[in-house]
Amino acid sequence: MKMLIKNKKEIEKMKISGKITSDTLQMISKYISPDISTYDIDQICLQYITKKKHAIPACLGYQGFPNSVCISINDVICHGIPNKKIFLKNGDIVNIDIAVIKNGYYSDASRMYFVGNVSKENQLLCNVTQQSLYKAISIVKPGILLKNIGKTIQKYVKLYNFSIVKEYCGHGIGKNFHELPQVLHYKNIENNFFLQEGMTFTIEPMINAGTHNTKLMKDGWTVKTQDGKNSAQYEHTLAVTKNGCEILTWQKDEKISPIIIHS
Repeated sequence: MKMLIKNKKEIEKMKISGKITSDTLQMISKYISPDISTYDIDQICLQYITKKKHAIPACLGYQGFPNSVCISINDVICHGIPNKKIFLKNGDIVNIDIAVIKNGYYSDASRMYFVGNVSKENQLLCNVTQQSLYKAISIVKPGILLKNIGKTIQKYVKLYNFSIVKEYCGHGIGKNFHELPQVLHYKNIENNFFLQEGMTFTIEPMINAGTHNTKLMKDGWTVKTQDGKNSAQYEHTLAVTKNGCEILTWQKDEKISPIIIHS
């Protein structure tokens, strides 16, 4: 598979898909509370995406995934499967990962939510994860090496003695859910090529409070921290512009501009 450069018309279509993903992530926030099941959260998102936004939930049926969104609580790093028997509890941190298809184009984003009263340690983990994403986004422009994204994230996360998951990464996105490039979130030599205008990809650091080691559960999807400590993730879909980048899944409550411009 080669790296696909998008034209302005394609990016405009991705903006529409991205706005639906963004709207869904914002909509579901009012339902995040103790005693709601992850299945109910999934169904609310499904109805919103399909009935109100007339779009397709990209996760539903993808390689056999059974639900429309991924919901990952506490020590679940990613790909948590919604379940009628799993309920949110006071103090939980939860990631909801939403991908949408509209007019044949994909978008993908996730964010953390606090359930009730969350410990300062968990708040710090989530805040550092979000800031590591923002710091990576802030350097994106044509001509920089892709590997600088991972270097930037690692430099920041290391200040807090958290660890970065290495088995899962960001990815190109557009007409396909997953395209080249793979976007590594740690210092590496693999991402040794220059960004170009028209590239579209996700950055989605997964940061653990303990070690970076992971374990895949028997369901074949759910990924947990090996040491049982908590994990956090934030994700955005980006488009590289002429002099910076645009966050296609930007949400209005975020403390970062949706358009990054470098002089």
